[in-house]
Amino acid sequence: MKNHEIRDIGLAPSGRRKIDWVSGNMPLLRGLEDEYGGEKPFRGVKVSLSIHLEAKTARLCEALAACGAEMSVTGSNALSTQDDVAAALAERGMKVYAFHRASSEEYGRHIEMALEHAPNIIIDDGGDLVGMVHGRRPDLARDVWGGCEETTTGIIRLKAMEREGALRFPMVAVNDARCKHLFDNRYGTGQSVWDSIMHNTNLIIASKTAVVAGYGWCSRGIAMRAAALGASVIVTEIDPVKAIEARMDGFAVMPMAKAAALGDIFVTATGCKRTIGAEHMLLMKDGAILCNAGHFDVEVDMEALEGLAAEKKAERDNIRGYRLRDGRWLHVLAEGRLVNIAASNGHPAEIMDMSFAVQFLSALYILRNRGRLENRVVDVSAEIDGLVASRRLAAWGTEIDRLTEEQERYLNSWNL
Repeated sequence: MKNHEIRDIGLAPSGRRKIDWVSGNMPLLRGLEDEYGGEKPFRGVKVSLSIHLEAKTARLCEALAACGAEMSVTGSNALSTQDDVAAALAERGMKVYAFHRASSEEYGRHIEMALEHAPNIIIDDGGDLVGMVHGRRPDLARDVWGGCEETTTGIIRLKAMEREGALRFPMVAVNDARCKHLFDNRYGTGQSVWDSIMHNTNLIIASKTAVVAGYGWCSRGIAMRAAALGASVIVTEIDPVKAIEARMDGFAVMPMAKAAALGDIFVTATGCKRTIGAEHMLLMKDGAILCNAGHFDVEVDMEALEGLAAEKKAERDNIRGYRLRDGRWLHVLAEGRLVNIAASNGHPAEIMDMSFAVQFLSALYILRNRGRLENRVVDVSAEIDGLVASRRLAAWGTEIDRLTEEQERYLNSWNL
């Protein structure tokens, strides 16, 4: 078994500079590494990790390794791996199997290679590692104590497995932790999506109409940041409660079939396939920009767009134009893949510091509760959420109030 399959180990110095930069802005992970580095609770524990392989993820890998973990690492998207970061981890002796623009066959092979060392703990983003263990490699399940899932899409897959009684080990729903989805999904996605759109298009957002598909936590952040940049925002939804929230947050709400003719920029973040289909593309303005912020590249129906196009061409890095038969051009960012990570640097370091602190502590929870958890999707404990939040406030130097004994008695009493 090869220790790594990457593009070029010579890229390591560039990757090291990226990792060192984000490390300086990730005090929570540094603190956990300092706290547990001497004890090394993960000594001898094999961890397989599949998360977008860029500098913040590398910092999580290094923190786990510093605490004893034997790491085997791959990416979670064919376009999001940064080859210099992969090289920097490989240079430090980790097993790394990923490179930018891997083919579907290469990506699948890398997922399997990351599992070959028979992991005890899986850290997943989208469910590809867990899917491989439950599909092609069930022989590996006996060694897995449990794992952690980073994103909404992966948890949807895990809960479907749990309902069918197919899940063979416990998985912690890291995405559902308050210190993850309230900040990573909302503020991280909101900033990084528009950072990518603006960087790649070099166009202004103010004065445009932005159509945001969905109104979950990621979409809330995308809509909020679009409005802050001066765009008019339309939200499309299938959930009536979320649609009410969007209206009360000041956004127009309508079906995609109506929004399609009005939007200048379309961003999907629903976790569902064909959120934008051929019937919507046929209604769009000349010059409309389409992109996706969901984990898998199924939300913008690229196959349908290919079929509608009379001409297509690369227009800029990460932008491909499609001319429809009536002469209108539609522009797609990042091939319909995760626009904020496949065509940019992903979430800010401080945001991922919180998410990866939850990941680190959830992996430690799996380790310490080995054999005592049911084979189901497990919530992140309030203790972990509270610890991460307290450390984030401490890193800012921010203090908050505490209940007095009298207040605690009042809140815990029924006989007032």
